[in-house]
Amino acid sequence: MFDEVRREVIREIAVKIAGDIIFSKNPGKAMKKWRERFEISQGQLARRMNISPSMISDYESGRRKSPGVNVLRRFVASLISIDIERGMPILTRLYRLSMDSSLLDKAILDSREFAEPISIGEFCNRIGAELITCQESSKIVLLGYTLVDSIRLVIEVPAYLYIRLFRGTTQRAAIFTNITYGRSSIIAVKVFQAGTGLRPALVVLHGLKKVDRVGRIVAERERIPLAIVPTVPLNELLERLRAI
Repeated sequence: MFDEVRREVIREIAVKIAGDIIFSKNPGKAMKKWRERFEISQGQLARRMNISPSMISDYESGRRKSPGVNVLRRFVASLISIDIERGMPILTRLYRLSMDSSLLDKAILDSREFAEPISIGEFCNRIGAELITCQESSKIVLLGYTLVDSIRLVIEVPAYLYIRLFRGTTQRAAIFTNITYGRSSIIAVKVFQAGTGLRPALVVLHGLKKVDRVGRIVAERERIPLAIVPTVPLNELLERLRAI
């Protein structure tokens, strides 16, 4: 059973590597990225592929055109076989990252970028939220939002993956649903900020009439703009968000 699982994991990673190279605007650069990620020299890879190191160099530098199917297959197989002989350190790491990422994907209920920027004040009006801290931040611009299941995020997702919630910019609203008091969501934002220096431009708690006292104090002290949306069905909140 273990061997079957291992084969399936290796197959998935092989497909990911090949796809990344095929769809890259610069296949040679992508090949170099994966070779270096597996910590394999051009010489080691060339010997395993039974080609000259200069051929590897030519692909990576762009002097040769994109590799054909046969070269790409041998390239991926060589990376994997060398790593297996080393005890699978990189394959294991890639598998764990993919598993962690799938947990984050399950925690994210919705995420999008706005066609045009919108102020925090207007955003709160559109979704029926009340800004309860940092009211002076109402004119700050938002570029998008991410809606997450707070229980799954806090319990199941490693903290180092929280940065992916930002989708490339911190100028967005982090909306937490499935909450009881709101304290854990605020503290999670504080912990992330302490570790990275980053935080969302707005935190929204869905389903609360009144935020937990400790959570509010933390938000005020950390200067985190915090808004709450009263108890409305999740599907109604989603409709309001997608109408923006």
